[in-house]
Amino acid sequence: MKTSVYKFTDDQWMMHSVSRPVDETRVRLVICFSGKSGLNAPDLYPQLHKKFPAAHIAFCSTAGEIFHENVLDHSQILVAMEPEQTAIRAASVNIRDFQNSFDAAVHLGGQLQGDGLAYILILSDGSLVNGSELVKGFNTVVPQVLVTGGLAGDGPDFRSTLVGLDGTPEEGKIVAIGFYGSKLLVTHGSQAGWNMFGVEKEITKSAGNILYEIDHENALERYKNYLGPDADDLPGSALLFPLAVTESGSDLPVVRTILSIDEKNSSMTFAGDVPEGSKVRFMRTNLDTLTGAAAQAASYAMEGNRKPDFALLISCVGRKLVLGPRIEQEVEAVSETLGGDVPLAGFYSYGEISPFNESGKCQFHNQTMTITAFYELS
Repeated sequence: MKTSVYKFTDDQWMMHSVSRPVDETRVRLVICFSGKSGLNAPDLYPQLHKKFPAAHIAFCSTAGEIFHENVLDHSQILVAMEPEQTAIRAASVNIRDFQNSFDAAVHLGGQLQGDGLAYILILSDGSLVNGSELVKGFNTVVPQVLVTGGLAGDGPDFRSTLVGLDGTPEEGKIVAIGFYGSKLLVTHGSQAGWNMFGVEKEITKSAGNILYEIDHENALERYKNYLGPDADDLPGSALLFPLAVTESGSDLPVVRTILSIDEKNSSMTFAGDVPEGSKVRFMRTNLDTLTGAAAQAASYAMEGNRKPDFALLISCVGRKLVLGPRIEQEVEAVSETLGGDVPLAGFYSYGEISPFNESGKCQFHNQTMTITAFYELS
């Protein structure tokens, strides 16, 4: 699979030197990762449709763009894929047309079902969609199919996000892209690098992704006490202090960060579900641990000694805030692990979609580096 990555510079799309040049008339999928303001240009889709006339064109707003080994803000990045033996279909819905995120996922998964479906990539609104319910919906309708992806971002602002398919990006959109064929191999790796500490507690009152009580005490007040002076900067500071949530019947915790707080109702809303009866612990990390986790995620995505044709990187905005000026180190660690010359592109998200490394069942994560590697076999 030939894959090129581009950055919009000086009023033109400039291809990165690590790209495997494509025939733009034969490209079947283009993904544009951009700061939200960059997706508001009315001529963006017509311009890209003219450049790649046979391609589905997807858009996703970000909390930062990954352009090979560089991490950028408010830029426009393109991934252009020219498969040789893989078919691509795409579908989209708006969450506002469904009762919940689960139903939206079931509808999308049903649209993509068909012979040879090997993999689904999800790009979803990051403000209105419940990532946990979205994943459960896809696991229900396409349980044997690998699903990865992420929730769109809005920098550190958490106001609204934009996603689109073959048209103007909009709020509430969910895009699902299906890859079909026996010659496609897609692998994945997902690693957090956050360490749990303190006594394990139990979620005693919650509703979906809204948390009210931990050990029968007000969860928001308990969390504020844990944050200390950083509580004044909620909800943004919560990205630096996630929770590990282990659902009943599971041995592996998922990382959860707060999207918003409700002082009136003394509650916290998370990007994913926090079910009653789940065990919860506080988490912390350091810069070297996060970078090492990114490299480990890349090693999980390797298929023997073969280099991928392309690797999609979706990391969390919380990691970006923690790493600060060292943010490119986690992307460089991925590149080095994959060999240095594999085209990389992606974005910083409000939630990552991927199975655990040891499992094929998809999960919704926060605070991970998630890597999806594409190999088209001869």
